[in-house]
Amino acid sequence: MTKLLKKEMKLTASPLSYLFIVFGLMAFLPGYPILIGSFFVCLGSFQSFQCAREANDITYTALLPVAKSDIVRAKYMFCAVIELCYFILTSVPVLIRMTVLSNVSVYRHNALMNANLVYLGFVLLILGLFNRIFIGGFFKTAYKFAKPFVIFIIAAFLTTGIGESLFHIPAFSALNAFGFAHIGLQVSVLMTGAAAFVLLTVISVRQAVKNFERIDL
Repeated sequence: MTKLLKKEMKLTASPLSYLFIVFGLMAFLPGYPILIGSFFVCLGSFQSFQCAREANDITYTALLPVAKSDIVRAKYMFCAVIELCYFILTSVPVLIRMTVLSNVSVYRHNALMNANLVYLGFVLLILGLFNRIFIGGFFKTAYKFAKPFVIFIIAAFLTTGIGESLFHIPAFSALNAFGFAHIGLQVSVLMTGAAAFVLLTVISVRQAVKNFERIDL
């Protein structure tokens, strides 16, 4: 499995998969829908799948003395590593904005989503949706990926729209808390996002393994 992961990272990955990790710093941008950054990191992983398909990577890997299930898990592990790197990087501006920049005017008067733990929870949800919808959809055929990616785009932007809209409703205004205000709520949303990410990914891996085992390459 480790060797397959190294192959994914060194041979199969598109450079965009690594480049788009930097979009985690978009959390510093005021007046911008910062959740879009999580879509871009998924777009980078999509490019890796595209490069792999054009290089006939799945068939090549299947000819190696490895289990078909390991081929699937290696793809998920590669995407999970990229997603983890993105999450860690975007957590840095979030923590800075929650502490030393919590009272900066340009952020206080920002009409869009604030960079707090709620934002991180939504990031994890979007990443989990990518794993479930796109990667899971890809392994139904191990070749076609346009339809699952379009479905993911719709789901990701709907999630972004919900995240950007909820706190404008008075009853949910605490979701856009600054600093450590309403910290209990912030942590709860973050934990919910983390649970959703894990659940969506685990379900997707199990289903993808079953689907891939049935495919005659």
